Amino acid sequence: MPSPQEIQNELRKIRYPGFSRDIVSFGMVKDIEVADGGVTVILTAASAKPEVIAEISSAVEQTVAAMPGVGKIKIEVEQAPPPRMVAGAAQRRPIGGVRHVVAVASGKGGVGKSTVAVNLALAMASLGWRIGLMDADVYGPSVAMMVGAGEQVRVSGDRRIVPLERFGIRYVSMALFINDQTPVIWRGPMVTKLESEFLFNVEWGELDCLVLDLPPGTGDAQLTITQRVTLAGGVIVTTPQAIALLDVKRGVAMFQEVDVPVLGVVENMSYHLCRKCGSRHEIFAHGGGARLAESLGVPFLGELPLLRELREGGDTAAPIVAAHPEHPVTATFRAIAGAIQTRLDQGDARRPA
Repeated sequence: MPSPQEIQNELRKIRYPGFSRDIVSFGMVKDIEVADGGVTVILTAASAKPEVIAEISSAVEQTVAAMPGVGKIKIEVEQAPPPRMVAGAAQRRPIGGVRHVVAVASGKGGVGKSTVAVNLALAMASLGWRIGLMDADVYGPSVAMMVGAGEQVRVSGDRRIVPLERFGIRYVSMALFINDQTPVIWRGPMVTKLESEFLFNVEWGELDCLVLDLPPGTGDAQLTITQRVTLAGGVIVTTPQAIALLDVKRGVAMFQEVDVPVLGVVENMSYHLCRKCGSRHEIFAHGGGARLAESLGVPFLGELPLLRELREGGDTAAPIVAAHPEHPVTATFRAIAGAIQTRLDQGDARRPA
């Protein structure tokens, strides 16, 4: 018979649905009992959704049954206390002076999430909202390069971080505190502490919306933010390839699991418009984001082309929305921003006074 520790090690291979974390580190495995030729695994339900609990229970049973020497298997599910029912919802708190907090996420890297987050923030500002932008990617911060980092970050007299301001938005990023050659080699608790500092110890002032550029994936950093701050919604960025669309499902599941509304899906690199012939080339396929959003029952916010100006704007701290306000892609960003603002205003209208 395997030991409880050996069983727990096997259970670490089971991912919590919608997240990259395993069920053990997620806190779902409360106890493992080995006695009389049988194994009892006691799970703590971290979700009120029966289908999630059933999926995890089935995976646990199959995993334990595959271990040599295991006879009878019993799975017990205990309901977690109400404050923990929605992955830390009771711990969430708002940011003083900030009306809405919106997280821009992607299931995988390389889809242009930061480019979308930066230009989306600028588009919302161009529509009259007071906007802040927080780079939540500690290991690969890119917002500072895209917006510009010509100044040093100051600390106020009461030890609060004063964000930089450019193009009419306030922003903060880990890249403002290190040089370009310094790698960030931190364990999870240090990342968690920095994210909390950026959320609650920055002089954001009065904002209509704080846009969070999340790191790619659905791991600890994303979970920490969704647990600690009151999010008005999430925006998911994808590209048309099947592999990227598969990760969209995980991103949507992540937000739904932690009870955060999905404001919509943006398809980036949707097509390339040839400058010479004017033909439209769908390099990474096309339309997958819209079809997937429809199948998942979430809004499709729009599609963005594979465009040189978008790439150059990010490389030279001249985002297209700020540098080329007349560009058709800028109009697309404004349309996406307007749709998000409408959703946020509707949420305000539904909220009890």
